[in-house]
Amino acid sequence: MKNSLQVAIARQRRILEGWLGSSLRILAESCREVWPDRAELESRLRLGMEELPYCKYLYVLDTKARQLTANLTRSGTLEEQFGRDRSDRPYLAQSLAGADFSLSDAYISRNARRPTLTAIQRIGGEEWLGLLGADFDLRELPATQALFQQPEQWLQMKGDPAIRAGLFLQERVHSLLDLQIDTVLALLDELITAYGVFHAKLHFSSSRATLWVTDDPYRYRLHNITDLTNPNLCLAYPRQAYPADASIPAPRVREVLQCFRELRFMDETLYLRSASLNIFNGMVSLTFSCDGSHYMPWDEFLEKNLGFWLGTR
Repeated sequence: MKNSLQVAIARQRRILEGWLGSSLRILAESCREVWPDRAELESRLRLGMEELPYCKYLYVLDTKARQLTANLTRSGTLEEQFGRDRSDRPYLAQSLAGADFSLSDAYISRNARRPTLTAIQRIGGEEWLGLLGADFDLRELPATQALFQQPEQWLQMKGDPAIRAGLFLQERVHSLLDLQIDTVLALLDELITAYGVFHAKLHFSSSRATLWVTDDPYRYRLHNITDLTNPNLCLAYPRQAYPADASIPAPRVREVLQCFRELRFMDETLYLRSASLNIFNGMVSLTFSCDGSHYMPWDEFLEKNLGFWLGTR
């Protein structure tokens, strides 16, 4: 099955190709009629800018990818681009190889340093005359794409190789959070199930937690061990009913947190350094002393035992 991120990107590219392809074919035919008169070509490109209101630059190239026109923009003409050799630009590879129309992958532009797409349309029929190029700033294109949805599946990511190489030379040092972990986890369970916290990340080694709340999701709250061992912390958060659309049932939150505890103390060399839970997407994240990270659905996480993480079964 294709990665859902790539599927979302491919869907948006198909929309753009359909929209741009027909417009550039019409403009390319108009350019063919006045070939190779530079003034007439630039006049046609000015009209083309009206048909492509989201276009950043329009230009015409010869068969060797050297510009026969300046860059036409919505605000004027960039004369210094006349004569520019673009033959080494990756977005021309398909057209120079014979493609009638191509849309590049997104790339970071040389000048503005922003994500950009380039569409290239061949000019001429059986007799190839040149190329019509159109550059688009991604932030100026119509917002037709839907928000990508992260798949709820287990992902494993390797961390810093230097940390992995020295894994067996290290030993867990008891943190302040370790010494009061039962109090911390009980308080965190209360904040999640009754006080609006929907995403919580525990940093066991540095004895701190980062919390996000439903009433103010764009800002996180950072708490040290003093906060996390003081039940008065609940007074700083408004009481809220547990969200009906949460992916993880409220009674299971405590089970997840207790599994964090087990992984923290499972071994003196291989142990949990940080962990998080998001009740809306139901995902758990784990980062171990080897710096490897795991992202997995909460129910799959609860199915694993210590032997699985230690590699003994």
